[in-house]
Amino acid sequence: MSSEHQSPLKLEPVLKVGALCKHFGGIKALDGIDLEVMPGEILGVIGPNGAGKTALINTITGFYRATSGHIQLGKTEITHLPMHHIGRLGVGRTFQNIRLFKRMSVLENVLVAFKIFAVKPMRSLFGAGHRKEVLEKAMHWLALLQLADKANQSAASLSYGDARRLEIARALAGDPKLLLLDEPAAGMNESETQQLMLDVQKIRTNVGAIMLIEHDMNMIRKLSDRILAMDYGKKIAQGNADEVLQHPDVLKAYLGLDSEGEDA
Repeated sequence: MSSEHQSPLKLEPVLKVGALCKHFGGIKALDGIDLEVMPGEILGVIGPNGAGKTALINTITGFYRATSGHIQLGKTEITHLPMHHIGRLGVGRTFQNIRLFKRMSVLENVLVAFKIFAVKPMRSLFGAGHRKEVLEKAMHWLALLQLADKANQSAASLSYGDARRLEIARALAGDPKLLLLDEPAAGMNESETQQLMLDVQKIRTNVGAIMLIEHDMNMIRKLSDRILAMDYGKKIAQGNADEVLQHPDVLKAYLGLDSEGEDA
């Protein structure tokens, strides 16, 4: 990864998570997670199914309430804030399973995400003083993700790859300080995944930082400035791609191999 994307350590983290735990009865979905996401970086998060990756995103965004620990966005403590408040403060996300308003147009799906309408939902999308500015911004995000020519189409008519891009465009409309991408390449073919990688490279300059959860190791390796690996709700490794992907605990979690490369 080029040095221009490396974040100086003296900068304030966009996100800081400390000793974060989320328990469901006796199940520890998150068990003492510590992490920081620095300005301008993409932090890749990996781990086998059930490692706690989506639980991490759900707890950061307020969908789950943390059992213990702390979550800080910039200098603001968000651990116990409601989900809609966290969104307004600048945390955007996508989902493993695409969640679009399928009866609405592509453009309308982006318009509803603008903060001005989230704060005052009864305000008309086309009210005086807002229509032109908001439409221009919405079209900007659609153009960035190659969807401008589909603005008036129904969201239900989109291909799988375009639906994924629309969900990202909608997240960007919220002007996020932190963008959480939850397995964005899931279900994509090779060409769609390659295009998604280009899209993520483009949008990284439009957000404070990105946390990327993904099973596609090629995508993780090429996009991430740092990688955090999880297993059974714990952080098992963190560092650059080579350090993490060759870490014995990561190999064991994914392949069942011990440090000598033999079956555990």
